[in-house]
Amino acid sequence: MLTAMIVYIIAGLGAGIGTGLAGLSAAAVISPMLITFLDFPAYEAVGIALASDVLASAVSAYTYGKNKNLDIKNGLIMLVSVLIFTVIGSYIASLVPNTAMGNFSVFMTFLLGVKFIVRPVMTTKEKLANKDAKTKAIQSILCGIMIGFICGFIGAGGGMMMLLILTSVLGYELKTAVGTSVFIMAFTAFTGAVSHMVIDGLPDLTALIACILATFIGARVAAVFANKADPKVLNRVTGVVLAVLGIAMIAVKGF
Repeated sequence: MLTAMIVYIIAGLGAGIGTGLAGLSAAAVISPMLITFLDFPAYEAVGIALASDVLASAVSAYTYGKNKNLDIKNGLIMLVSVLIFTVIGSYIASLVPNTAMGNFSVFMTFLLGVKFIVRPVMTTKEKLANKDAKTKAIQSILCGIMIGFICGFIGAGGGMMMLLILTSVLGYELKTAVGTSVFIMAFTAFTGAVSHMVIDGLPDLTALIACILATFIGARVAAVFANKADPKVLNRVTGVVLAVLGIAMIAVKGF
């Protein structure tokens, strides 16, 4: 019981810090740890991770929004596209054998961490504000379609895909990108968590509560830090955290 509780807390705190700092989905951290160290069934582990994601993403989005680092309008536009095309991507993936890429989000987490260390995102809000509203809306729809389809098709990587596209394609500065990403993820995680529990029933309640609380605390602390940090420092810290989490998850998967 003590060993299990330690795993829940470490997994939850790690996932929460990743969510609050970089919009990383808790599923990328909690699921493999529960499966590897505690022999949880994969479907139950993902359900617990998604449930943990909901509050962690919500409190992170609230913190970023409070600091004016959240694009709600375009976030909602992207959310609709993501939800629709995740379903389409999942359906198409079910028709094609052996398309799962379970390690995608793990390697992407590590590579994105290296990217933030080597090439920090130093875009300013002023530069984004100069973009035409219609252009931003169209780009949000197209990017939502791409993110949703890829995530539905390979079954992973939503948080990292959003962060990469928001910073590299849409030109968001890092704080607004993370704030918008966790805002979207709160809704997608809620949808996923509810569907998992409807299909599979309630998961282990001790694991569920411990992971939710630990993830919530980690996300809150990380989000407060992120919104106060200097952009260059935030890029470096985010890069290091993502790289370390990526390496840790690669190690866990090879355990």
